[in-house]
Amino acid sequence: MTAASDPRLIVPLDVPTVAEARALVDRLGEAVSFYKVGLQLFASGGMELARALKGEGKQVFLDWKLHDIGATVEKAAAALAVAGCDLLTVHGEPQVMKAAVRGRKAAGDEGLNILAVTVMTSLTDADLDEMGYAMGVEALVERRIRQALACGCDGVVASPHEAAMARALAREAGRLDFLVVTPGVRPDWAGKDDQARAATPAEALAAGASHIVCGRPITAAADPRAAAERIVAEIAGV
Repeated sequence: MTAASDPRLIVPLDVPTVAEARALVDRLGEAVSFYKVGLQLFASGGMELARALKGEGKQVFLDWKLHDIGATVEKAAAALAVAGCDLLTVHGEPQVMKAAVRGRKAAGDEGLNILAVTVMTSLTDADLDEMGYAMGVEALVERRIRQALACGCDGVVASPHEAAMARALAREAGRLDFLVVTPGVRPDWAGKDDQARAATPAEALAAGASHIVCGRPITAAADPRAAAERIVAEIAGV
């Protein structure tokens, strides 16, 4: 991290190739110190990129949303725990969350924080109804936050609109260190894209987010570094 960056800002490297990701990191320079490596890079050198970024002093969020039987998730989390990264997502189902926590502990590395994905920020109440859920977004997010806390997860991924609830439930459980990572963050000067439950960076942090994930307003900008610096300036006082 440098003085120009803010570790609460996470920029996703959602590009097709490692070469494009490296070019984006170079363009952002000292303005960004925390990167998300997601599924788009998963099969094209994403893990090698993650290790390289850690070697350069960056923080890395492995947004791979593990979702499988418990034994498989446990082994995957154990393998990833020794890679030195900072955050790993798993789906917010009790069997999955418990397995990931066991795997991380079995590897003997407490540095990897397990985040449970509550409800994808592109989903609405109508989408959940279509999927067969008998509850709306807010009720399902609350249930999964409570389960994540009970399962020993280090935090959750939730939209900015549920950040305050996540923070309140964490305090209620005595988990003041609980992480609340919010995607769906869009500055006033950017479009919402496909995020159904978006908020500005300052709003998300004020509501209780520990970290914000902001992608296209930065990565699709004519000057990504200037866009990142603009967001860093916006959150400096929060």
